[in-house]
Amino acid sequence: MRKVLIVGGVAGGASAAARLRRLDEEAEIILFERGEYISFANCGLPYYIGGEITSKSALTLQTPASFNARFNVDVRVSCEVISIDRAAKSVNVKNYVSGQVYTETYDKLILSPGAEPIKPNIEGVDSGRVFTLRNIPDTYKIKDYMDSQKPQSAVVVGGGYIGVEMAENLRAAGMSVTLIEMANQVIAPIDCEMACEVHRYLESKGVRLILKSAVKSIAEEEGGLTVTLNDGKVSGEILIMAIGVKPESGLASAAGLEVNERGAIVVDDHMLTSDPDIYAVGDAVQAADFVTGQKGFIPLAGPANKQGRIAADNVCGLGSRYKGTQGSAILKVFEMTVAATGVSEKTAKRLGLSYDKSYTYSASHAGYYPGGTGMSIKMVFERETGKILGAQVIGFDGVDKRCDVIATAIRAGMSAYDLTELELCYAPPYSSAKDPVNMAGYVIENLLTGKVKNFHWEDAAGLPRDGSVTLLDVRTPGEYARGSIEGFVNIPLDDLRGRLDELNRAKPVYVICQVGLRGYLAARILTQNGREAYNLSGGYRLYNTIFG
Repeated sequence: MRKVLIVGGVAGGASAAARLRRLDEEAEIILFERGEYISFANCGLPYYIGGEITSKSALTLQTPASFNARFNVDVRVSCEVISIDRAAKSVNVKNYVSGQVYTETYDKLILSPGAEPIKPNIEGVDSGRVFTLRNIPDTYKIKDYMDSQKPQSAVVVGGGYIGVEMAENLRAAGMSVTLIEMANQVIAPIDCEMACEVHRYLESKGVRLILKSAVKSIAEEEGGLTVTLNDGKVSGEILIMAIGVKPESGLASAAGLEVNERGAIVVDDHMLTSDPDIYAVGDAVQAADFVTGQKGFIPLAGPANKQGRIAADNVCGLGSRYKGTQGSAILKVFEMTVAATGVSEKTAKRLGLSYDKSYTYSASHAGYYPGGTGMSIKMVFERETGKILGAQVIGFDGVDKRCDVIATAIRAGMSAYDLTELELCYAPPYSSAKDPVNMAGYVIENLLTGKVKNFHWEDAAGLPRDGSVTLLDVRTPGEYARGSIEGFVNIPLDDLRGRLDELNRAKPVYVICQVGLRGYLAARILTQNGREAYNLSGGYRLYNTIFG
């Protein structure tokens, strides 16, 4: 009978324990959890604070008793594994209820310690008004403070997933909110021009957004906090520190297991550490990027669950392999949805990949059916083959299913040509006969086959205004009057064929429209009439979102 110890619950550890029991009814399985909760909805914690989730019990997915009854796992909460003796194949455990420290031996050990919030070493960070959010006790602490002190203003430091979710939920709780981010954008996994759409929307919802600014110190004053930045000061009655997480790998490192420069535990594709009897899973481990193969730190719940299952398989000799994390993630921002999968353009550029990109703006369902909304889709693809490398989708309806389809396409190694052939469900309330995913494929196919040449938002300012090229805006006069890019003249698309003689055949034509579709049509007209034409991908809408 094998004896398996698991350090840490939640996604990775609890998944490993349940899978182990399903594979081996005879194994002795002991799960240690430093806190009181072995399996809780950590992604739901901000929504309890904001009042969207009202029941404490909804956050607890399994109790020690229910987990034991279902899986016959010896669950020991309030018990921390404080050291590992690899030679003796044992761990030392501290029971925080009794104060006892005892030793437990193992045949196999699975580490799932997770990641902990980064707390910067700045003055005032230990104030009783400053909070981080990782687990249920943190959640209750924040909620209890809000209920008792009734703060009216909040500062959130960090524009990642947790920071943005907390900004939304503190607004939902009736507070004024200032969100501070050191980078030039929120939500780092997406590209900056896509984040600009989120910035505008957050501000429309009453969130004060301060970018490219770092917190230098926090001072507790009567009635609240004064937060000193590198370029000013802000105030609030409560502060949420959400600047990111780091692997909680101290236990592994102290035991001599290999960790990388960021402190993540190094594992192979069996989730095996540098010790042949110790596995590690979840937010504490180094994971390979599925698209690029690069090693990195990608703390997400989905991969943690899969890794727990794979570690359990390998404990039982099944030989399962983890094939990499592609970073599929989704975020609710008030009514907006932001989703991403695969590599971003900035990652592709940093790694020197041969890539191109496209932007489309499509309706969530058939235009003639009421209630449709638009969604922005950015695709990153391999320049030579059209293989899909990544995508970012922002909108209000149907974003999740489009990003999920593209995530599946990436996992299957599909190209843009394959996207055009996908037969996706269609009815007017749900989609269009040409789904937004199909449309993204068609746009890339047109690029790959030379039917159109694109230029991009970052190229527009550098186009010559000396008359050596023609700058053409093919929107309606009304649209043009409401704003255009400097130097572009207006000839509406429907008038273009009759006014071709106004365009010098020897000069390249750079075309813009609102979202790129009319620009593509204009470019086809121009190309087939002997002009060299380039279309602004994403159109004036994207350009204005960034610079307007």
